[in-house]
This record gives sequence, C-alpha cells and structure tokens, in this order.
Amino acid sequence: MSGSLANQTILDAAVLQAVDRATAELRRGGIVLVRGPGRTAALVQAAEGATAANLSAIRDLSQGAPLLLLTVQRAAVLGLVKAAPVQSVGGVIALDLTGIRAEAVAELADPTCRRSASLAASPRLTDAPAGLDTAAVDLAKLARLLPAALFVPLRGLVDPEGWAAEQGLLSVSASGISEYRFSAARSLQPVAEATVPLAGAEATRIVAFRPIDGGFEHLAVIIGTPAPDQAVLTRVHSECFTGDLLGSLRCDCGEQLRGAISSIAESGAGVLLYLAQEGRGIGLVNKLRAYQLQDQGADTLEANQQLGFDADERIYLPAAEILRQLGFRRVRLMTNNPEKVAALTRCGIAVEERVPLSFPSNGHNDFYLATKVRRFGHFT
Repeated sequence: MSGSLANQTILDAAVLQAVDRATAELRRGGIVLVRGPGRTAALVQAAEGATAANLSAIRDLSQGAPLLLLTVQRAAVLGLVKAAPVQSVGGVIALDLTGIRAEAVAELADPTCRRSASLAASPRLTDAPAGLDTAAVDLAKLARLLPAALFVPLRGLVDPEGWAAEQGLLSVSASGISEYRFSAARSLQPVAEATVPLAGAEATRIVAFRPIDGGFEHLAVIIGTPAPDQAVLTRVHSECFTGDLLGSLRCDCGEQLRGAISSIAESGAGVLLYLAQEGRGIGLVNKLRAYQLQDQGADTLEANQQLGFDADERIYLPAAEILRQLGFRRVRLMTNNPEKVAALTRCGIAVEERVPLSFPSNGHNDFYLATKVRRFGHFT
C-alpha cells in the first residue's frame, strides 16, 4: 500500500469511528459536540422525540437557549419559508424556541406526530453558524433519524474538543460528517463470499462488502461469469424490506429485484448490486412515516419533503467502488431512473447502454409508478 493510500485509509477510519459514535449517541437521545473551523462548536441533540427533559439537559450543559434546526424542505411545508425547489439539496433554517413547548418541538420536526400540543408562540427564524447547522442536520440523517436537531452554539471555548471530553461528551468535526459517506465508500472491502444458488439463477455467488468501521454491508450478487473486458449487465438495487422481503404491493421493488435476477440469468451473466439505502436513502422507519403521509394524500416526493428530506438521498459511490473492485468499469445498466445513469457516470463507471426494467402496476402502486415518471423523470 502506498504512503498516500495508507494515510487516506487512516483518515477514513478516524472519520468513520467518530461519526459512528456520534450517530449512536444521537439515536439514544444523547448530546454531542460538533466542531467547526477554528474554535467554533455547537451542542447537538436529535429533535426527534424532543422532551422537556431533553431541552433542560442541553440548556443546563450549554447555559444557552437551544435552537431548532430544520431543512428548508420541512420549513417550506410549515410555511416558514418560500417553497423549496423540487430537487433542492441541503439548506437549513434555525428557529428560536422561545415560548414553544417540548411537545410542539417534536411536532415541528415530525409531520406524523399526533397533534397534541399547540404553539404558545409562532416560531421565529433566527441565525445559526453556517456549516455547523448543516453538519448537525446531516448527522441526524446519518443516524437515520428525522433531519432536525436541537442546536446550541458555544462561544468562547479555547479548546472545544477538550471541553467536550471534560463534560463526558462525544465530539465530531463538521468536516468529518460531510466526508462520512465518501469515507465509507472508499473503505469498502470484501468480507465474505459464498455460492448461493437462486431460483432461476443457480450459478450465483454473493460477495458482501463492508466499510472499515463495520457499518452497513452492501452485496454484489454475481450471476454466471461476467467478463471484465465487456460491458457487464448490471442492476443497482436499493434495499426495500417491505417490497423485496414481504412482497409489498405499494412499490415495484420486489418485482424489479426478481425480474433483474431473471433477466441477468437469461442473458448468461451479470451483476446485481444490493445497496443498503432503504427508502431512497432515508431508512426504513422514515419510509414508514412517508407511507403514513402518502395515505393522507401526499405523493412519494411530497412525503419525503414533508419529513424534511431531499427528493432522493441516495448516493452511488458504493456501487461504483464495488464494481471497480470486481474489475468492471463498463456496464449495461438495468434501470428506468436517468439519475442512476448520470450518478454512475460521475463516479467513473461508463454506462454504455440503459436497459429498461418495467413492470405493470398492480392496483396498489399505480399512483406510485406514475409519480416516479411525473416527479422524478423516470422512463416508462
């Protein structure tokens, strides 16, 4: 391993460890310190399930008043800012919580909350340190929580990291949070491989890839013996617990998964990449929340935005990295999604052909399939 590659591996490991620990702390309701450039820093806590005790804890620790950070998508739904662009990426606003009860904080963050609390005062927009605010919300996303955070800027700290250690807090850098998904993709390594005969594709082996932090595994389902010197027939499939495993009729994911395997087998050889990016990257719990909003009339894109997410939170660096490690740099991509073609191309994989993969609606997913075409630009 060259010196530069070894140094990058060490840096990736440090980033992954710090962010993983911070996300675990957020998921259990804890407080973490996020460090910015110089001596800037802020205390961060997940807004999901905010309680009076949570607000009291962050106030006592910081001796300051917490703000509520929301994405511009969520703020637009609440009418606090002008409507965000359909494909908006990033963007965070801060709310002054003066006069707002803890129950109302949770409801501002979560559109699926039962409306039990009324606002004692209208939320007021305020300022938060640029960079730190975005990092705080991104950390909540990485924790697979709602993209909203309680946030208190800390001022006058000579050594923010040292102060956090004295207080028994985990700390993580804003740059590490923004780099996390890139580091995870770069550090993917094959960790297990086995022959797994599938119905209709008996000559199949599965290779599991894991980042060096022990995070979410991605799978390469290799059917037959694809030739590295040719454009390999490839399907990049994001996991869908409800569709792939339970046979949900709300989507076409299960049909696409099994249809892709069958088509690859019929062609003789190819690869299906099974990526751990449930619900367009928002996670299973948030996908179920999105379903609840869809039952109330929202389409797929609107539900994601009501929750505060971008239209599609997925990235395709893991797919590109796995293909490279398997020796494939040219693909015939099975997809109806033009963004997958563009994303793989940006990641250095040559997409020589788009191979359609469509299935008829079933009476339950008609609106979903129409939304993919109308709102996401999918091919039919």
